[in-house]
Amino acid sequence: MAASSRVHSMTAFARAEQVAPFGTLQVEIRSVNQRYLEPHFRLPDALRDLEPTLRETLRTRLARGKVECSLRFEATEAHQAPAVNAKRLKEIADALAAIQQQVPSAVPPTTLALLNQPGVMETQHLDQEAITSAAKALFDQALDELIDARAREGEKLAVMITTRLAAVSEQVATVRSLLPQILERQRRLLLERLEVAKTDLDPQRLEAELVLVAQKADVDEELDRLTAHVDEVSRQLKQKGPKGRRLDFLMQELNREANTLSSKSVVAETTRCAVELKVLIEQMREQIQNIE
Repeated sequence: MAASSRVHSMTAFARAEQVAPFGTLQVEIRSVNQRYLEPHFRLPDALRDLEPTLRETLRTRLARGKVECSLRFEATEAHQAPAVNAKRLKEIADALAAIQQQVPSAVPPTTLALLNQPGVMETQHLDQEAITSAAKALFDQALDELIDARAREGEKLAVMITTRLAAVSEQVATVRSLLPQILERQRRLLLERLEVAKTDLDPQRLEAELVLVAQKADVDEELDRLTAHVDEVSRQLKQKGPKGRRLDFLMQELNREANTLSSKSVVAETTRCAVELKVLIEQMREQIQNIE
């Protein structure tokens, strides 16, 4: 099956049931987030041999998640309860009647003794091949429903992440727009301190101090990396196949840049933006924990 570009959540539930002449089959699959694929199966003894096949099917369709699969089978009453073989019972009865004519003193057998005669009681044999085939098909159906549910949930997660990415970009743009004012303010404050201190610096020393202030307040590089990471997250959301681990790594990188921005902040405006960035990144990270 070709990998889908849709975002898939790891949290979902699916249930499928089939009623057939041989009995009732029921499949339930539930999954939650997990770093790797961790399947667990509960199968009836009659279908225990089917587990390797179902496990391989699951492995080819899912990449991550703790997945619990439960398969139940209940045979119809006709296949559960023993029945009397009327033909065999009549044969035995005819034989007993003939013996009774020949030996009138013979004691007739009890009903229980008759039932214990070979071939009198029988159970209908289950068509194991038909049951196995139906169980496989039902498991595939439930797995399809689970994947569809994971995709629907994933679409909601993608919308929430995209919304927060836009908010991150807004904060980056805000800080970038403030940079000229911040640098000018820092320059003015330095000059005011020098004026208050009545300290005269030679032009070269003054220029060096201004450069140092500018370097401390300059966060262009961090803003560029934040923008690059935001673009990469958007690109990954559109990629085919599992993407949760890559997105989780990008959240770490975004958080790293937000921390650097916070540490280099010299005014309240950039501090507030850095805090808001970290809140947005943490919200995205929590959502991404559920993405396959």
